[in-house]
Amino acid sequence: MKKLYPLFLMLCALVGCKTDPTADSSAFVNIPDVIPDCILEIRYYSSFNFVGTRIDGYNQPTAILTRQAADSLKVVSDEMLGKGYRLKIYDAYRPQCAVDHFVRWAADLQDTLLKRCFYPDVDKSVLFEQEYIMEKSGHTRGSTVDLTLFDMLGGKDVDMGSGFDWFGIESHPDYGGNPQTGEYTGAEGITAEQFANRMLLREVMLSHGFKPLDSEWWHFTLVGEPFPDTYFTFPVVDLK
Repeated sequence: MKKLYPLFLMLCALVGCKTDPTADSSAFVNIPDVIPDCILEIRYYSSFNFVGTRIDGYNQPTAILTRQAADSLKVVSDEMLGKGYRLKIYDAYRPQCAVDHFVRWAADLQDTLLKRCFYPDVDKSVLFEQEYIMEKSGHTRGSTVDLTLFDMLGGKDVDMGSGFDWFGIESHPDYGGNPQTGEYTGAEGITAEQFANRMLLREVMLSHGFKPLDSEWWHFTLVGEPFPDTYFTFPVVDLK
């Protein structure tokens, strides 16, 4: 599909039709092609996510980013490999139809299939108000990634004190400490070691050109992302 795209543009020019730039994946790459050592656990391709079913637009269990974001993430990966860790990717580029799926799910207050796993202490009626669910996502611009660290020596994920997509203050990077200084101040449910693990991931991501989100320890966006105003629509598929 990707290789045929230039021919498609030429044909459109000849017949005078307009192409949709949000459907163009030519500036994107498969993360595993750039970072062969990464681990993929694409939650939205599975049913183990806060919705409880595969999310629209996740047609294959792969992860995609803009070339610029993937190249920066490769530098992160190389540094962490030297320290005994691999990157585990939960999500990267997210098509707009997936965000629309989240919105529809959040509006259905009766659908609480996996509440106990992802939001046991949050009433579903406040998901929009508290911005757990929004109509637009930075992921859809293609330079945002959700990830954690995998300890190669221990053979398991690094303990970050909360799971991916946990709706609650426990997911905030400043829960239990000061991300600016790395100082652990203490909070119920998170240990000094867990907080330090979050800071390890945060420090390496920030040092290689990513910026954090103040409500999710796993979420980072490339500074100077190439498509700051474009919300893409093509599905998550292997781009080969």
